Amino acid sequence: MTVTATDRRLRGFTGAGYDKGRGLLTQVAWFVVLNVLFMKWWCPPRLRPPLLRAFGARVGARVLIRHRVRVQWPWKLTIGDDVWVGEDSWLINLEPITIGHDVCVSQGALLCTGSHQRRSPTFEFDNAPIRLEPGSWVAARAMVLRGVTVGADAVVGAGAVAHRDVPPGAVHTTGGAV
Repeated sequence: MTVTATDRRLRGFTGAGYDKGRGLLTQVAWFVVLNVLFMKWWCPPRLRPPLLRAFGARVGARVLIRHRVRVQWPWKLTIGDDVWVGEDSWLINLEPITIGHDVCVSQGALLCTGSHQRRSPTFEFDNAPIRLEPGSWVAARAMVLRGVTVGADAVVGAGAVAHRDVPPGAVHTTGGAV
């Protein structure tokens, strides 16, 4: 069935099958901590991993998370050792995001596990996890979309969009694979 704009009825959206993973009180507490403390330039970087852990994230050792980083749900986040997350990055983890060791997520990168079923008349969710394998690099303003695995030592170049898996050691740029 093909759904056209005239067939779409967003008011019927149910979000069926999506589980935020924590109750409303925990969600509200995280949003307060995120916006009042975690994202601020004056919050010391050494405090960000413990804040994520306090809300259920699994965060390794020697993780550097810069200011203005947004994390949707910490309890759906796993970060290995020796990881860097650059300022202005956004981790929209409606589903789990797993970041292996020695990974760099550069400034302004977007990791988005959420999407919608475009053929659904009510535009229901079509979410899937993201996995960044050890040694991978998501460069400045790059995007990694739902269901994608960025292989070990692979690169998603500056401004590129990874909408399918990037094989180990590959370089994916705005012009495609290199």
